[in-house]
Amino acid sequence: MNRPTHDPQSELRRSVYVVLIVVATGAMLGRILAVDSVDVEAIERARIDQIPGQLEAKRRRLEAQGARPERIEQELRRTEAELRERSRLRRPFLSANDRSRWCAVRALVEPAMRVPGAPYAIDRVTAQQGWDTIDMVKHDGHLYSSKPPLLPTLVAIPYWLIYRVTGASLETHPYYVGRLLLVLVNVVPLVVYFLLLARLAERFGKSDWGRVFVMAAAAFGTFLTTFAVVLNNHVSGAVCAAVVVYAAVRVWFDDERRLRYFAIAGLFGALLVTNELPALSLFAVLSAALLWKAPRQTLAAYVPAALVVAAGFFGTNGVAHHSLRPPYMHRSQTDPADNWYAYTYERDGQVYASYWQNRQSLDRGEPSPAVYALHALVGHHGIFSLTPMWILTIAGLIAWLWPGGDRRLRELALMVAVISLVCLVFYLTRPQDDRNYGGMTCAFRWMFWFAPLWLVTMLPAADWLARRTWTRALALGLLALSALSASYPTWNPWTHPWILDWLHYVGWIRV
Repeated sequence: MNRPTHDPQSELRRSVYVVLIVVATGAMLGRILAVDSVDVEAIERARIDQIPGQLEAKRRRLEAQGARPERIEQELRRTEAELRERSRLRRPFLSANDRSRWCAVRALVEPAMRVPGAPYAIDRVTAQQGWDTIDMVKHDGHLYSSKPPLLPTLVAIPYWLIYRVTGASLETHPYYVGRLLLVLVNVVPLVVYFLLLARLAERFGKSDWGRVFVMAAAAFGTFLTTFAVVLNNHVSGAVCAAVVVYAAVRVWFDDERRLRYFAIAGLFGALLVTNELPALSLFAVLSAALLWKAPRQTLAAYVPAALVVAAGFFGTNGVAHHSLRPPYMHRSQTDPADNWYAYTYERDGQVYASYWQNRQSLDRGEPSPAVYALHALVGHHGIFSLTPMWILTIAGLIAWLWPGGDRRLRELALMVAVISLVCLVFYLTRPQDDRNYGGMTCAFRWMFWFAPLWLVTMLPAADWLARRTWTRALALGLLALSALSASYPTWNPWTHPWILDWLHYVGWIRV
């Protein structure tokens, strides 16, 4: 019998299978840890089923009081509407954070939700059942989303088309319209993100296993896919960062001089800053590097594209708030007129105070900067405890920074390392009110936009680990733990991380 010929691709295929199995195992573990028997849909249905009995009881009370038939019917219709609204526990918008942006989108598009003279005001939207949010500010007598208005304005464009063509709205069809918009603004860009990362992996990776590992880490090991179910700035920021890195690599490594790459870098670099303000550090370094490398193309395409975004950011902010500063910069402790977070508002005849005047739980801020740094790095919200695969990025940065290698790789690694450190220090040294780990969320979300930079610089470490069985097993273990953390919030990223839940369970911490 002839022995089968050696298939050189068999090892690669087996490696792919192992990677996928490990990732799937991590995802399953995360979901198992989040198993909960509470059936919100069943609770809502049971509450609605009780409405006829409640109405009949009220009818008997009104008849006993001698109320006229027409008044009884009117009162029962009003009561039924109220009971049905109160019974609705399900909604596709999962947190005050994303609802804040959705409210602004509705205010811009739906005529019934517009406030005359204040196109971005959300007073009428938040007055509706299920559309409450704490992420809002107040000035000029109106309530506004506390988020910069550019992203909601961009999301309002496809929503306006859907609303005009179909007549469906976020009020009448929240699940259908909301999910369609999430696919358009999150899923489609993330597909582009994966494709660009695959090209970068091919460009800088040296081994089949290392490339496959990094792509599996991109697909399952970060929190970007976790946050794809909500309207947020972190997914958009990471996608912009990937586009910027890809365009910059074409210019810096491949000597690409076509204007489109400079325009793309300028456009998405500026968009990244509008989504993640500390990314201004990356934008500044990139601008200086491209200006030195190709001054004519940078001035002709990069700068104008960035200026378009700047005009959009400051223009929408001016229209929305009559100020060039976004809402979160109006928190003066000395000038009450410039503190938009200290306010009261009325709802159904009752006066409420701003949530930010009486913060709860993690939003009160961690008093100790040292404790905050510990938990943000290796604790309950830790970058390296929740997603330990980023340890490989540190190893990859060291490998590229090591003397004797490609100078351009050293420059890329130095840029990523310095900007990562600068932004991390910025977040860790914030005042106590801002030391809240991102609030009620499954990870230290302010560093999510670094994902494409850290994945690219992980490649040399992944290639080195590919050489031996035990080092592969080590890398796969780190990836499995990262996938577990990303999968733990099965349907809502605005929940505590599994480490915090565990620490609370064993009584080591109170939340």
